[in-house]
Amino acid sequence: MYEAVHAYPDGEATVARHAATAARHGYDGIVVRTRDALDPAVDGENSAGNGGSAAADTDESPVRDPQALREEYGIDVVDAVEIDADDPTSASGAVGNYRSDRTAVCVVGGDDALNRFAVEQARVDALVRPMAGGGDFNHVLAKAARDNGVRVEFDFGPALRATGGKRVRALADLRKLREIVSHYDAPYVVSANARSHLELRAPRELVAVGEAVGFDAEFVREGLRAWGDLVERNRDRRSEGFIEPGVRRGRYEEDG
Repeated sequence: MYEAVHAYPDGEATVARHAATAARHGYDGIVVRTRDALDPAVDGENSAGNGGSAAADTDESPVRDPQALREEYGIDVVDAVEIDADDPTSASGAVGNYRSDRTAVCVVGGDDALNRFAVEQARVDALVRPMAGGGDFNHVLAKAARDNGVRVEFDFGPALRATGGKRVRALADLRKLREIVSHYDAPYVVSANARSHLELRAPRELVAVGEAVGFDAEFVREGLRAWGDLVERNRDRRSEGFIEPGVRRGRYEEDG
């Protein structure tokens, strides 16, 4: 199971702290949403080769190499990007800029136009926070997400950290989103949307929260596994042997 996190400078903790905490919680990997937290990787391996110790006891860790962090903590560290744009035109340009050098590309929703843009783009891996800021999600978007293989995020963050009316609305949004996504069999991911290692929650805790608001336990587990599934798929597609889905370069394949 994987968790998708915000790391420094977008979040409050370094990738090293997130990795160390996630490993203790039993995760297999973390997807780092913050654009500037890691160096982009190639074929699942880092291309910059910074190396060094990850030093999880300090938030000044200079390590930006996913491979060095994997070796330090025994947990997969994925270079991703979360695109938070003002409109679909800006989002489209950012997706084009980052698709070729990031293992996972997410688009922040919450706006009807951005939600629609994200689910209609096969280049996008996940639509995150689709209900934030008063956004909505309906059957048309669910069908588009299913047809284009775009995963819809269930953000458990507000359910864990909000209070009062905000928490009530967040729970209602989660239930509505679950009904639509389940009915139309749209792909999805689950996250606590942590901005600090202190906000990370173990898989069993997220399952417990989900069950408390009406989710099936396996539904939550599958949403955590889905991050890892999309990472594995994208790394395969970026490998030298990949030509197209179902077609790989064999030993008799000649270039040119």
